Amino acid sequence: MLTRTRRTSLSLLTFALAASLAPLAQAADALAPDGPRALPGSLPLMPVPARVERIDGAGYTVTATTPVHAEGDAARRVAGQFTTLLRDSGGPALQVQAGRGKEGVRFVLDKALKTGAEGYQLRTGSTGVTVQAATEAGLFYGAATLSQLATTGAGGTVPALRIDDAPRFSWRGLMLDSARHFQSLDEIKRVLDAMAEQKLNTFHWHLTDDQGWRMEIKRYPKLTGVGSCRIPAGDGGRDPATGAPRPYCGFYTQDQIREVIAYAAARHIQVIPEIDVPGHATAAIAAYPELGTLDTPLTPLSEWGVFPNLFNTEESTFRFLENVLEEVIALFPAKYVHVGGDEAVKDQWKASARVQARMRALGVGDEMEMQSHLIKRLEKYLEQHDRRLIGWDEILEGGLPPEATVMSWRGTEGGLKAASEGHDVIMSPVTDMYMDYLQTTSDNEPPGRPLTTPLARVYGFEPVPDALARDKQQHILGLQANMFTEHTRSYARLQHNLFPRLAAVAETGWSPRERRDYGDFLARLPTQLQRWQAMGIAYAQTPFEVELDTRDDRKAGTATLTLRNPLGYEIRYSTDGSAVTPQSPRYSTPLQQPLPVALQAAAFFDGKALARAASRFDITAASLLSRTDEHLALCPGEGKLLLRLEDDGPADGARAIFNVNIFNPCWFWQDADLDGIARLRVRAGQIPYYFQLAYDEPQRRFSPARSAHGEMDILNGQCDGAPLATVPLPAVPGKDGFITLEAALPRSLKGTQNLCVRFTGDTRPTMWVLDELTLLPK
Repeated sequence: MLTRTRRTSLSLLTFALAASLAPLAQAADALAPDGPRALPGSLPLMPVPARVERIDGAGYTVTATTPVHAEGDAARRVAGQFTTLLRDSGGPALQVQAGRGKEGVRFVLDKALKTGAEGYQLRTGSTGVTVQAATEAGLFYGAATLSQLATTGAGGTVPALRIDDAPRFSWRGLMLDSARHFQSLDEIKRVLDAMAEQKLNTFHWHLTDDQGWRMEIKRYPKLTGVGSCRIPAGDGGRDPATGAPRPYCGFYTQDQIREVIAYAAARHIQVIPEIDVPGHATAAIAAYPELGTLDTPLTPLSEWGVFPNLFNTEESTFRFLENVLEEVIALFPAKYVHVGGDEAVKDQWKASARVQARMRALGVGDEMEMQSHLIKRLEKYLEQHDRRLIGWDEILEGGLPPEATVMSWRGTEGGLKAASEGHDVIMSPVTDMYMDYLQTTSDNEPPGRPLTTPLARVYGFEPVPDALARDKQQHILGLQANMFTEHTRSYARLQHNLFPRLAAVAETGWSPRERRDYGDFLARLPTQLQRWQAMGIAYAQTPFEVELDTRDDRKAGTATLTLRNPLGYEIRYSTDGSAVTPQSPRYSTPLQQPLPVALQAAAFFDGKALARAASRFDITAASLLSRTDEHLALCPGEGKLLLRLEDDGPADGARAIFNVNIFNPCWFWQDADLDGIARLRVRAGQIPYYFQLAYDEPQRRFSPARSAHGEMDILNGQCDGAPLATVPLPAVPGKDGFITLEAALPRSLKGTQNLCVRFTGDTRPTMWVLDELTLLPK
């Protein structure tokens, strides 16, 4: 399908998202009821240090001539990293000199200090700044803090202070999925740089999945020769000139993996590989069909969801997995190896006579125990090679070796259970730590998962459950953000999804619980945005933009405009089309305006605009008669899974984005004013249905087609019963990828009504999706 032009003239309330996420938004808002506010004595540092003491004195100003001193190889390495980070964060370019020196910046490695494995001390006086630690890692984190102190917008002046700092948790992580969409080495290094600046220390690398195998295994070359390529769905998988299949491919050679590991180690980040078993195995089985349970050949697919394909339970398959782990262990020096274990639908095992015979031979009672047997086998192999197994919380099912570590993603309950049983745990719940969920309800958000995980919710997550006994709390090693990439096909989108939320994850992982304050975090965030700009990090703009809710009175020719910023920053606006400045009126209460109105608005902090551009809304009587899919609700009834989906084409460049309930493709305009309205006009497109639903398949609903290609039905009330109007659908969309249909409304339909638009017919292999609904006057 071709790209549509997305309108920027009017943003109404995003009803579909807001209705389903109101409880989350209310919980988030409660964290900072007064909006951004700096605590007394607060410094614009992220994450906030454990202990900061202001002392008398004038402090020290870091300038382009400030000397940097260090003794010994380790201290000199850190000093060099400090100068690079300072320069890249917008500070001056400094030079490292040998020796301690009497003035300037000094880095001291002293193993006798009681700073711990990652802690440091920082002291500022009139002659300079000294950073010291017992380990190189601690010294590095002190360098990161000093770089932030020197780039606070105060002309490089570091106040007189004492900082004694160390992290709360030993595991402060980010998982990056390179299987669904592939990142270049340069992009991964830039992510590692940003992690290090925020004192994150664990990079969990998701390298295998149904959609692709991304790690070279020399013993099994077809894992990447076959398993690293797939054909994207629809137009994206065809060469636009020839129509020939255009594969999406990519994998990392072992030399490239070593390069990433070394780059991360220099920044004190451990790299944890993930090789998924027994599910998420389609790419591996496509490469080596004897690993699967079916006779039907498989190929890596550009579909999302939960696939049914599992590794079989043969001894030869277990040896294959151990052989893969042998090469993984040789490459990755980290203590942990992640084996997945999640979303392994057991239907194929249940239906396989070979698997059932194998279970009987092993004395295994059911399929859950069979998975547990596999996990225990791999855990024993890893233990023999001085490694520890880690997996998603499903590995608890069927029994788990005591040495295994659990990564709790389906909430905190699995982590609570695992820690109570004596297992080490990393908290990574989908409700709080998944970075591929949308950040705001803005229609400027990229494609993503159905729910919204706002910054406040990420910041408010507490990794140690109150219900966990005190003597078990040491088993909570820390927390991790997860960045799955089904909908993240570009590095720009990856940055949007990670930032600024990754800073909230970092502060929760590093700072003491009692030092965390969301209002203060928001007050410190604008300074961090300036650093990210200098570092070239394209953080999300949507949390810093202004959103608009509109209620109109068509007869009076007026509209009531309610403005909001997702993070609660101050809003300034204009209604005459003029540029918004710090001197523009400050928004406080809804605005009632005659139509038309050219509204511009921007969020500010300390007199500075936070987004790259002001939000603009051109509101006319005609624009209020149209709503895009973002501004329509889900139809009432069962079966709701709202996704923000990208079009399948063009093969390159920007694509259209649609909000659609894949369980029931039906859109709902609540309280539509139909006085004087004769017809409806609907613009719609068609996209591939690329979802594997597993046990959620019964939730999928569609109205059977009544003609060759189905119909567009217009309904009212609860979106059931006889249609108010019906228009036949064509076999295919037009050359631009869209169709435009008009339907006449019954003359008796007047006043305020609830309108529904649905498309009949099976949603497989393609589904119609609404782009825009317009009311047409008589």
